[in-house]
Amino acid sequence: MKLDVKALALAGGILWAAGMFILTWLGILGYGSSAAAEIARSYYVGYTVTPVGSIVGAAYGFIDAGIGFGLLGYLYNRLAG
Repeated sequence: MKLDVKALALAGGILWAAGMFILTWLGILGYGSSAAAEIARSYYVGYTVTPVGSIVGAAYGFIDAGIGFGLLGYLYNRLAG
């Protein structure tokens, strides 16, 4: 069975973007882990735990995970036959 690479990339990107957005707002409200925000800050240039940072993190997350999940789907289709 072949995977729909575009659908997998879109779903993964949306999921990761939502996760970054929620992670940031939990940090703003004082419930999140500062270690998780520090890790995200080291990977995503311009990301901060602020309302604007939640948008920046979501955009980076969407692009990052979209490419990653798209590559995963492509490799799965190539290797699974």
